[in-house]
Amino acid sequence: MSAEQYFSDANRLFRDDLYWAALLRYRQAMDGGLNTPLLHYNMAVAHYKARQHSLARESFLKALEDPTLRVITHYNLGLNAYALGETEEALRWFRLSRDQTRNEVLQKYSVIAISRIRDEKAKPDEFEIRVRERAEKRSFGDLELRARVGFGADDNVFRSPDQPYIDFSDPLRPIITPKVQSGTFVPVSLAAKYRINSLPYEGFFVDYRLAGRYYLDKELENGNEYLHELGFGSEYFRREDERERSVYSAFKVARHDETYYDPDDGDSRNVGGIDIGDRMNYLRYGPEVVVRQSHERLAFGAKIKGQLWNYEKQETVSEYDHEFFQLGFYGQYKFTDASLFRISLDGYTRRFSDRPSFDLDGRQRTGNPNIRYDYYSIELTARQRIIDSMWFGIDVKRTDRADKYVGYYSYTRDSIGFEFHWAAGDRFDLGLSGNYSIYDYPNAFAFHEPLAGSRTQEGANASIFGSYQMTQHLTLIGEARSHETVSNDTRIQYSRSQYTLGIRWSR
Repeated sequence: MSAEQYFSDANRLFRDDLYWAALLRYRQAMDGGLNTPLLHYNMAVAHYKARQHSLARESFLKALEDPTLRVITHYNLGLNAYALGETEEALRWFRLSRDQTRNEVLQKYSVIAISRIRDEKAKPDEFEIRVRERAEKRSFGDLELRARVGFGADDNVFRSPDQPYIDFSDPLRPIITPKVQSGTFVPVSLAAKYRINSLPYEGFFVDYRLAGRYYLDKELENGNEYLHELGFGSEYFRREDERERSVYSAFKVARHDETYYDPDDGDSRNVGGIDIGDRMNYLRYGPEVVVRQSHERLAFGAKIKGQLWNYEKQETVSEYDHEFFQLGFYGQYKFTDASLFRISLDGYTRRFSDRPSFDLDGRQRTGNPNIRYDYYSIELTARQRIIDSMWFGIDVKRTDRADKYVGYYSYTRDSIGFEFHWAAGDRFDLGLSGNYSIYDYPNAFAFHEPLAGSRTQEGANASIFGSYQMTQHLTLIGEARSHETVSNDTRIQYSRSQYTLGIRWSR
């Protein structure tokens, strides 16, 4: 998922009182490059609910950078300090909340809190409060940074089939013996965000993200890939009693580079003696908007995205340039504090500008209309909390793809997935997830060759994730992923496992 999707999922888990699971998702959103005062505020509240008051204070202090969150953050810092038994600090934050004029409800609550603390302890010195208030001014400006580096092992770098096969796409029907290659790599990521302006309930930002994977063996360098993404936009958030509204809007530009390799041997592909290894490099750009409105039990939202994908120009083969448009909606209902149900509807289209469509015999003939694929999906999600620090969920999804020419490459995909999260203590988080998918192609052939029979395809994914927070800024992260694709189009059949261990630094 994207950083914004991790953030949205974390908010959903929080509303279900799954605070430990929500914290894991918030950290995954931060790893993906999302690093906003709103994210820190939500993490702080989740830490507070999970009784991690020291961590809650650290996150609340970061949330103070946003003027629209400052009043409610002052009040919550008071509650958190009181929970820690630090009554003088609690009084200082409650007085800041009391002396503001933007929220009368919080003023009232702050007065009550101050009165109760006075009954327990004498009033602290006002001068000391003012001095400490000024000391809380941010010292690092509006720049936020996050970096991650590690070490990984990959047992199938080029997604190679693990057994010989007959290549039915070649008229000579050669027998291909793939070469499965394994190696080690360095995963890296960097995220930076700068908030350039603030209005009531809204902030404007510019952010940058780098994500990449670099193999240490020179023979495996065709497996290297990286992504640069630059974005700018605004974030709106407002909470009133049990109601909450958020709007995220941004324009993003990304550059992606990888080698278009042959899975059988890992070498760069060529056609007619001409290297086309840069065929999969692209520049994409476009706007996106995510809107959400929630109440005590009911929540709903929508997302809109439009992008242009511009791939490297090719002389000997068609290009993958296309337009991408997406529109999605979801609705969610909490039956109890520990369980919820959500339904999501999604539609998107990819319209290629240089790739001819397939005829029903599996051939892409010059003069055919360009490819257009339309996708429609419905997803049902259920979540259940077992205890405060543990929850699990099940997702069932159906996706229909319509090949808009003669329907050769249309398919229906049914998938079922699960998630499990457990926060085993204040610093350790563990997550498990898995997914199984089966495709139904009513018209397509394996190898695009009628003699090979109708195409079949199944896929399975599994992952385990663990993190340990060593210090305020450093976290140890370990992850294992496994994927398997089974198909009678043996060219795409492979299994792959990856293991990584790394360090995340955040500021």
